[in-house]
Amino acid sequence: MILIKNGYVIDPESGFEDYADIIIEAGIIKKIGCVDEESEALDGENAFDNYEQVIDAKGMIVAPGLIDTHVHFRDPGFTYKEDIETGAKAAAAGGFTTVMCMANTKPVIDNVETLKYVLDKGKTTPINVYSAAAVSKGFKGEELTDFKSLKEAGAYVFTDDGIPLKDELLVKKAMEEAKKLDMPLSFHEENPAFIEQQGINKGVVSDKLGLGGAPALSEYIMVARDCMLALETGATICIQHISSEVSVELVRTAKRLGADVHAEATPQHFSLTEDVVLEKGTLARVNPPIRTEKDRQAIIAALADGTIDIIATDHAPHSREEKDKEFKAAPSGMIGLETSLALGVTKLVKTGRLTMKELLSKMTINPAKLYKMDKGYIKEGTAADIVIYAPDEKWIVGESFASKASNTPFIGQELYGKIKYTICKCGILRLLIKAWILISACAHPAHNQYTKSVRRNED
Repeated sequence: MILIKNGYVIDPESGFEDYADIIIEAGIIKKIGCVDEESEALDGENAFDNYEQVIDAKGMIVAPGLIDTHVHFRDPGFTYKEDIETGAKAAAAGGFTTVMCMANTKPVIDNVETLKYVLDKGKTTPINVYSAAAVSKGFKGEELTDFKSLKEAGAYVFTDDGIPLKDELLVKKAMEEAKKLDMPLSFHEENPAFIEQQGINKGVVSDKLGLGGAPALSEYIMVARDCMLALETGATICIQHISSEVSVELVRTAKRLGADVHAEATPQHFSLTEDVVLEKGTLARVNPPIRTEKDRQAIIAALADGTIDIIATDHAPHSREEKDKEFKAAPSGMIGLETSLALGVTKLVKTGRLTMKELLSKMTINPAKLYKMDKGYIKEGTAADIVIYAPDEKWIVGESFASKASNTPFIGQELYGKIKYTICKCGILRLLIKAWILISACAHPAHNQYTKSVRRNED
């Protein structure tokens, strides 16, 4: 058994927010409440000796394990960048117990065989690894995949993320099919007809660098289309990694009109502005690009009023050699799992724009509800997917990560919110300086032996 003592528990789903202790047995939350030593004592023994692990969470927040519904684990096909095992380690290091992989692998996840490969490999990791499936066969935007068989095989959403769907009739058909199956769709919104250079906002910085850029128009023209198609078809859709003020207003309007439209924001889009490209170069190259301060403030305001209901990382690992290329030749994307919560605490909570409960809702129960995952809450009798973190502890983003990759512009930044424990699948996952360890709470003898082994290796 595991005992979490003295923590401040926040559960956005139930609204519970108070100091409480939590007992976990065989991976299930057995009790939430006050656990005092006297009432738990047996035959005069020290009550806490009955637990394999006692975590003193004083000064820490205990919350549902974080959920990221937009990650790229590059497996199969690009495992030199990341694979499902290392992606899961990066997730656990960032407090995530559930992730959803995007379909832009090689081969594309447009068939049951590839989908099952991802899901089966995900089951071998210490976290919950789910997967999206492609909207179109081969990401070509010409023919729909077999939605029904992919849903039955375990897909949670259909998306051609990374590739915009240009055929509006195909998009409408996809929405109609997804609606029949009660499945959501999510969309990468960038019309390439208006883009001179991907990965950088068309504006002052792109002009200074002579790179052309990607204007906000390339995003919001497609956001408008898909919001109105969702209104017409009744489909459930999510606008991925929203980046511009106009796109935010379009989502707000669509919701007001009754469309079942959701939107996600990434930490980079609510934390940075286009100026970061001047300092960090290709590490700040992402699609859609990081835009202006006005756009950033619009995203934060939309997070505050609920227009944007999900925070997702778009965790996109690339090798150092790829990111060291000149801007036009380098791939877009940055890693984000290990800095996401801290950026939310630093940029949104510490600045007074969101409460901690509001931040957590966008990283737990909101994505869980949209994608129909039975996750995102803390409740007696349910799986113990939990993150424990110190909201006031400062730390500096280093150059090494649990991920295979290190392509992030946040290296060197001082942030609030240090992950202390990630609990999932009967285990406690912790990222230490020299060892990433899984302490099993299900196999006691192995637990003790493995813990000793890891401690020796640390020394």
